[in-house]
Amino acid sequence: MASPAYNLARYDFVSIRLTVLCAQTGSLTTAARHCNLVLPAASRRLKELEAAVGCPLFERHSRGLTMTAAGRVFLRRGLALLQEMDALATELADLQVGVARHVQLFAGTAAINQFLPPLMAKYSALHPEVQIDLEEQVSEQVVLALREGRADVGIFVEGPNTDGLEVLDFRRDELVLILPRDHDLMAQTAVSFAQTLDESWISLNPGAALLHQQQSAAMAAGRPLKLRMQVRSFDAVGHMVVSGLGIAMLPKQAALPIVRAMKLGWRPLTDAWAHRCLKVAVRKEADSVVTEFRDFLHAPSQNAKANFSTKK
Repeated sequence: MASPAYNLARYDFVSIRLTVLCAQTGSLTTAARHCNLVLPAASRRLKELEAAVGCPLFERHSRGLTMTAAGRVFLRRGLALLQEMDALATELADLQVGVARHVQLFAGTAAINQFLPPLMAKYSALHPEVQIDLEEQVSEQVVLALREGRADVGIFVEGPNTDGLEVLDFRRDELVLILPRDHDLMAQTAVSFAQTLDESWISLNPGAALLHQQQSAAMAAGRPLKLRMQVRSFDAVGHMVVSGLGIAMLPKQAALPIVRAMKLGWRPLTDAWAHRCLKVAVRKEADSVVTEFRDFLHAPSQNAKANFSTKK
C-alpha cells in the first residue's frame, strides 16, 4: 500500500508545536504566547497547517478551540514528533560530553522495585558512554513497546506473547499476601489464594501482570475477584491496605520494606503460580550495544537481591 503524498515543505516544527499547544490548552492566544508569536501570525500558521493537512483540526467558537477527529490524531502524532526532536537534541548534546549511545529500557514495576537500580548503576559505571533511559510500564505495554521499536530492551513478567523477540530469563520473584496485622488470615502460616476471595482487593492498573495473575486465579477457582481499587504503584497499594480498604498481593522483595514501614503483616501464598519468572527481551535485529546490555542484565552473577528479613 502506497504512503499518502504530502509536501514536507509545508510542515515546520514551530507550527506543529503551536498546533499541539492549541489542542492542549484550547486557546490560540495561549498557544501563540508560549510560541512567542503574535496572534495574527499564529492564526495564519494554524490555517496554513490545516490547508497542508487537508482538513480542519479545530472547531472555532467564542470560548476557544475544540479538536476535531483530525485534531486528535494530529495531537497524538505531533506530540510524538516533538518528543523525538527533544530526544534528538538531547542525544546530540550528550555526544559533546562523552555519551555515545542511548538505550531505551522499558520495565515493569516488579523489576524496577526489586532488581534494576543496582544493576543500572553498575552498568553505568562500566559503560559511561552508554546512557540507559528507563521507562516504567506494565508488562503488556513493555512487550508492545519492543514490537513497535520504542524500547530497545524490555523486562516483564512471563505471560505476554513474545513471538519474534529474543527472550531470556531475568530473575525470579515470589508473590506474597499483604494485609493488616490484625487480619484473620494472619493466624495462618501460609494462605491459598482461594481463601482470600471473600476479601476486597487492592491491585494495580489494567495490563499489569500482577492483576492478570489475580484475575486468572480467581477465574480458575470459579469465583469473582472483588477488586475494590486499582492504583499505579506498590507504595499506593500499601497505603490502601493500611487504611483498611482491602488486602493485596505484591512481590516479596518489594513488599517487605512496605510492610515494615507501614506496620502491616504478610503471609506467603501456597499457590505454585505465586513463584514467577521475569524475562528480558530484545528485538531479533538488535545491535551489539543492546544485546550486550541484555546479556549483562541476564547474567546470573548480576543478581541483585536485597537481604530482606524473612520474619513474618
